[in-house]
Amino acid sequence: MLDLKYIRENVEAVKENCKNRGVEADVGLVVELADRRSALISELNELRHEQNQMAKSIGRERDEEARQKLIEESRAMKERIPKKEDELAEIERRLREEQLNIPNMTHPDAPIGKDDTENVEIRRWGEVPQFEFEARDHVEIGESLKLIDFDAGAKTTGSKFYFLRGDAVLLELGLVRYALDALIERGYEPAITPDLARDEALVGTGFIPRGPETQIYSVENTDLSLIATAEITLAGQLADEILQEDDLPLRFAGLSHCFRTEAGSHGRASRGLYRVHQFTKVEMFAFTTPEQSDAMHEEMLAVEEDIFQGLGIPYRVVDICTGDLGGAAYRKYDLEAWMPGRGDYGEVTSTSNTTDYQARRLAIRYRPEGSRPQLLHTLNGTAIAVSRALISLLENYQQEDGSVKIPDVLVPYVGKKEIQPAR
Repeated sequence: MLDLKYIRENVEAVKENCKNRGVEADVGLVVELADRRSALISELNELRHEQNQMAKSIGRERDEEARQKLIEESRAMKERIPKKEDELAEIERRLREEQLNIPNMTHPDAPIGKDDTENVEIRRWGEVPQFEFEARDHVEIGESLKLIDFDAGAKTTGSKFYFLRGDAVLLELGLVRYALDALIERGYEPAITPDLARDEALVGTGFIPRGPETQIYSVENTDLSLIATAEITLAGQLADEILQEDDLPLRFAGLSHCFRTEAGSHGRASRGLYRVHQFTKVEMFAFTTPEQSDAMHEEMLAVEEDIFQGLGIPYRVVDICTGDLGGAAYRKYDLEAWMPGRGDYGEVTSTSNTTDYQARRLAIRYRPEGSRPQLLHTLNGTAIAVSRALISLLENYQQEDGSVKIPDVLVPYVGKKEIQPAR
């Protein structure tokens, strides 16, 4: 959530930022509600002060008629205070609701654009494979090698769910352990988080848990929702806490299932495993001081690149434009892997610096030495999203005879060098 004081002092800049991000937020209404709240607080304070003074006057008054008149006036004033308190509570509810609609400010170097077509490529790594045969996509490969069963997923659960079978199970477990080992080596604490979180944790991290615009699965008659990413639980674990500056940065590697409705996702780009309702992911998350967050963002991007370089998958790094940023992100990089089945790059990881946007919502602070507590910064990044990593692995390592080679770094985890067609 953007700081209210900042919004009031930088109205035009906040409006311009909303415009650049394509977000419809009523900045003027937020300022109007904030002013009304301030006025109501002043009125309430004045009423309470007058009531206290009147109570003292009643105690001092010796004339019974005058005393009764003061008592009646005091009673009338007492009735006004709850009404003002109710009005203030409603204004504060509306203010928070409108304030939550305003996105984070944007890094000055982030490209301005309307959607993902205006993201800016920063660099590429790896050689795009040239096949001497007609390359297949991961759906064809997965079906021919009996690795991915979409029919069973649809029968038991619904469209865009799937079974992984045989060596695909070993591949998933291998990718998870490969990513975790890479992160543990860099000082990230591994954690397996719950797959459910309270709605306040989702709102705190910038997600919409309920309503027509949600991409979240919620549990009826509870305040729980299935998480879209371990970012939600990793951030929420320290809600309402004050950390010591010497303990920062804190780095976590969260393993969880992720659930997304992916409403409105259609077309060839969403074929197969690219946009599914459930997948496994290893998520990086960090709590830092404001001075540490830019360097941490670059660190997370470097980790993502190291992981995919280790896998030998060609990729490009993309600087996300304003119109494609999520509400919480100050700056975001995507890593897009080459996917021969589509003849193009597709997003496989992303990393975002959310500055103090989530910390303000979740009330997470740190105490600088000798100073009062202040908001810290939070960052997140994908180490491995297994479903999309499988796409790039199966498609880039496919062989003419129908087999798929296993990248050298995964062989110790998977226990074999290639996946052979069933005989």
